[in-house]
Amino acid sequence: MKNLSRRDALKLSGAVAAALLPAAIPAQPTSTAQHASVRVWEIFELTLQGPREDAVINPWKVRWSVVLSQGNRRVSVDGFYDGDGKYKARFMPDAKGPWTYTTESDAPQLRGHAGRFDATDAKPGAHGPVVVHNTQHFSYADGTPYFPFGTTSYAWIHQPEALQQQTLATLKAAPFNKIRMCVFPKHYEYNHNEPEFYPFARSGTTNDYTRFDPRFFAHLERRILDLQAMGIEADLILFHPYDRWGYQSMSAETDAFYLRYLVARLGAYRNVWWSLANEWDLMKSKTLADFDRLFHVLESADAHGHLRSIHYSVTMYDYARPWVTHASLQTDEFEKAPGRLAAWKKPMVFDECKYEGNLNKRWGNISAAEMLRRFWLGVINGCYVTHGETYLPETDAAFNEDTTPTLWWAHGGTLHGESSAGIAQLRRLVEESAPRPSSRMGFDAPVNPYYLNAIAYAPDGKTAETILYYLDSHQPVWYEFPLPDASYTAELIDPAANTITMVPGNFRGKTAKLRLKVKPFQAVRFRLADTATG
Repeated sequence: MKNLSRRDALKLSGAVAAALLPAAIPAQPTSTAQHASVRVWEIFELTLQGPREDAVINPWKVRWSVVLSQGNRRVSVDGFYDGDGKYKARFMPDAKGPWTYTTESDAPQLRGHAGRFDATDAKPGAHGPVVVHNTQHFSYADGTPYFPFGTTSYAWIHQPEALQQQTLATLKAAPFNKIRMCVFPKHYEYNHNEPEFYPFARSGTTNDYTRFDPRFFAHLERRILDLQAMGIEADLILFHPYDRWGYQSMSAETDAFYLRYLVARLGAYRNVWWSLANEWDLMKSKTLADFDRLFHVLESADAHGHLRSIHYSVTMYDYARPWVTHASLQTDEFEKAPGRLAAWKKPMVFDECKYEGNLNKRWGNISAAEMLRRFWLGVINGCYVTHGETYLPETDAAFNEDTTPTLWWAHGGTLHGESSAGIAQLRRLVEESAPRPSSRMGFDAPVNPYYLNAIAYAPDGKTAETILYYLDSHQPVWYEFPLPDASYTAELIDPAANTITMVPGNFRGKTAKLRLKVKPFQAVRFRLADTATG
C-alpha cells in the first residue's frame, strides 16, 4: 500500500501487518465527532473504548486503524492498545486545514467511528521531522537546515529517575541535537543494572511476548518529549545484542509484533529516528535476510516516514538499499567518505568513531582532541559525526571490575570530557554558514588532499558564500587557498582553543595566499565580503 501524496514520506501503513493479523473491517460511520484543533507537527490522538482481555480476546493483537483524509490525500495509521480497555491512535498532521477520519477494525467497538479536526500553524520553533535534503544532507520538513551533532547514551532511560533527570540537565547545556539510545534495556560492560520497566509483560525472568507493558512505553514517550522540548532528535535503537532478557532472540512473529506496536505508539512524535539495530551483525540469532524483512515491517508500519538506518560492528550493511534513508557507520575511515557518498547518494553519519575516554578498550580511550578532530573530518568530508564519552574515575576503584561507575555512553549523567566545547563551536560555524533553506553543502572549491579539505556552502547554482578549510595535522606557515573569483574575508579558527581570529584584508582567486600559525589542527573560514558578518 502506498501513500498517495505526502512530499517526504507519509505512506499508507499495513502491507506486512495485514499479512500477519486479521484483516480490518470497514464500516459506515454513524456519527461524526468534532475535535479541538491541533498544530501542524503536533499529535492528534484518538482514544476509544474497546474489548478487554478475556479467554477469547487478546486486546494487544486487536487490529484497528484510522484513515485520515485531507482533500484527495488519504493516510492510514495503525492504532494500539494502551491497557484498561483503552485503544489509541496517533497522527502527526503535516499540512494546515481540515482533516477528517474514519476507523476500521476487526473489533465492532472500534469500527465505524468518524470525526474531524483542524490543523493550525506550527508552534514557534517546531519545524517538523528531519528528512533527507539535497541528497547527502538533512533538513526539517519545512526546509530549515538540520545538521546532526549527536551523542550516545545507550541505556540512559533504563537508569534511576534521578540519573535520568541529571542526563536531561546535562543535555540542556550541551551542544548535541541528536542522541543514540536503546529501546530495550542493555547488558554490557559497566552496565548491569535491572531496569524499572520492561517492554513486555514479565513474570520473574519470563517474558510474555503476547502482551506489552504500557508503563514502559509511557516512560519512553515522556523521555522523547523531554528531548523534543530541547530540540534533540531521539535516534532509537530498536534491536541490539547486549541482552540477558531474551529480546535479541525473539521469534520473527514477535519481532514484527513489537515493531508495529512501537511505531503505532511513537510514529507521531516528530523527533524520532529509527535505528533498526546496533551492531546487527553480532545478533547471531538473526540473519541478513531477517533484518531486510524487519526493515520492510518498519517501513510499511510507519505512516509518517521517519528516517531509517542500521548500525554494524564489522559487516557493513548495504546502505544503497532503497529502504535505508542514511548510513550509520562504525568507522573512522573519513577518507573513504567522498567515494561512499557518491556510491550511496545518501547522508552519512559516523555514529561510532570510537569514544573520548580512558577505558582499557581501544574503542573507548581516544583523547578529547582526537574526538574533536574526527568531528571536523566528518564535516569537512560532507558527513556528520556522533560523540560518545567513556571516562572511568582515576582512582583505585577503576581497577575493580565489580564497580559500576556512571559512564555517559551507557548511563548518561554528566559529561567529564573536554571535546564538547569545540563541538559546540563547530556546530555554530556550520549553522552560521548555511542559515537558509536554499543553502547547499558541497565540494565547490578545489581540494588539495595532502594538506586540507574544503567544503563550501552556497545557494544553489551560485558562488559559494562560505568555504571551510581544515588543515588537520599539517602546519604550514602560509598556504595558497584556491578560491572562486570573488572577494572573500578570512578567519583563522583554532578548534582546540575555541577561538576565531579575523584576518585583515580580502582574498580571491586560485592562489589566495594566507599566513598561518605554525600549529596543527587549524581551520580557515572564507566568507563572501558582501555577506560576511564577522
